[in-house]
Amino acid sequence: MTAGSVLGAGALALVGLAPSYPVFVLAWLVAGAASAGTFYPPAFVALTHWFGSGRVRAITTLTLVAGFASTVFAPLTAFLGDELGWRGTYLVLAGVMLVVTTPTHALALRLTWHATPTTHEHVVRDRAVLTSRTFLQLGAAGALAALAMYTSLVHLVPLLTEQGMSVQLAAWALGLSGAGQVLGRVLYPALDRILAPNPRAALILAVLAATLVVLAVVPGPATFLIAVAVVSGAARGLFTLVGATIVSDHWGTDRYAVLNGIFQAPAGIAAALSPAFGAAVAAATGGHGGLFAVLAVIALVSAALAATAGGDR
Repeated sequence: MTAGSVLGAGALALVGLAPSYPVFVLAWLVAGAASAGTFYPPAFVALTHWFGSGRVRAITTLTLVAGFASTVFAPLTAFLGDELGWRGTYLVLAGVMLVVTTPTHALALRLTWHATPTTHEHVVRDRAVLTSRTFLQLGAAGALAALAMYTSLVHLVPLLTEQGMSVQLAAWALGLSGAGQVLGRVLYPALDRILAPNPRAALILAVLAATLVVLAVVPGPATFLIAVAVVSGAARGLFTLVGATIVSDHWGTDRYAVLNGIFQAPAGIAAALSPAFGAAVAAATGGHGGLFAVLAVIALVSAALAATAGGDR
């Protein structure tokens, strides 16, 4: 995480200083690589390793705090953009990452790390897990869920403006949807106690699909659509925690870092493709209503995959 923070700060600085488009693209590729050390998965690995049976509470606490990141940095970035322009904004954000995030990771995360040596037995077991129907089916469910969630998030404002909202009101809906993620995460420990991993994932994805259908076909009123967006955000927030815990729920914590890294890779690819995918589907279907209907179907397929994935270890 410390290395990712240093690399990320350098990448953001390079974005701000880029003298040409190829350098700009290179900077973003470096930023993408840095995200492997600064986004949720490595933090989930650390918390799972350190807290074991208490990992759900630890991970939930982290995501509750981090859920406000967009709430804080979206207006801050907009303010910096108005005052400093986009280049100055990236340089300031690079400084924040270097001065705040890097030393926090380097100095504050000091719990003992017990590295697990990789033996032949581990390799054989890992291969068995990675080729199991449960792992493959849950991985596919996670990738489809990520595609539906990130595409709907990116295209929520265009959808709502098509339905007659002002850009400002649609932006508020997006912000409240982010707040809904925090609300959903508050509920996760209760769901963890009463539902097994696969039904829990399937239920959350079914709720997400239902909200996408409503957003696709119901034209208003605006207050109702905003409320649905908040519920959709809650489903996204809950599924973040599903993705963080489902590997350890099925296969324990000993090999969590290896297995979860592979499990999360297809979802990361889906998230990266989501803006272009959404634009292409919206163009093909004649609008964002059609896009959200397609995303609802994708979320339902994901729910079905999760519900029928089984529980082999």
